[in-house]
Amino acid sequence: MDSLFGLSFFEADDFLKLLTRLLLNTFFLLLIVRYLYYNITRRKDYLFTYLLIGTTVFLLSFLLESVKIQLGFALGLFAVFGILRYRTQQIPIKEMTYLFIVIGLSIVNALANKKISYAELLLTNGVIYLMAFLLEKQFILKHESTKNIRYEKIEMIKPQNYKALVEDLEERTGLKINRVEIGNIDFSKDIAKIRIYYYDQQNDINLADNEGNLPAAS
Repeated sequence: MDSLFGLSFFEADDFLKLLTRLLLNTFFLLLIVRYLYYNITRRKDYLFTYLLIGTTVFLLSFLLESVKIQLGFALGLFAVFGILRYRTQQIPIKEMTYLFIVIGLSIVNALANKKISYAELLLTNGVIYLMAFLLEKQFILKHESTKNIRYEKIEMIKPQNYKALVEDLEERTGLKINRVEIGNIDFSKDIAKIRIYYYDQQNDINLADNEGNLPAAS
């Protein structure tokens, strides 16, 4: 069967090209997202998101490759996904950088034409992975992590009580805290949303639940 409803049923060369590019893209996505990013952050939510976005962008770009707006199409994807943020919270700058890498590599791997060899594609993917690896593992000796906390000692959020606030959080979390940011404050419930920053070389602990809630102060 040569065609089905006006579409070619099977083209060996095109199928082999899609499969080869898909395997190449998936391999480097796994290297960057699963074996580099996830091993450092342990963020399963972003692992899920990055892999699906990378694969979807690749397939979308590859299947629309014949459209004569390749450059505009690629820039449009960067614009749409590059400003993507979830309704619940903004994406941190580091996660945005990994999102940019995932989208960029997927577009490059999908839209590379006959003037670009597979050796060039491998070099491009390899250089980006190597840069990310060196920055994460070698050049940046201390990786700053964050946790969001609901804090019940509302009187401690005053600027003059900052030192006492940090000491209280360190005692209750067991972490050596670098800095603290005060977010939304609910005076009706005497609760403040706080973000703490600390270096993840320390033995991290699971704070109460996934939302980072501390036990109520006595």
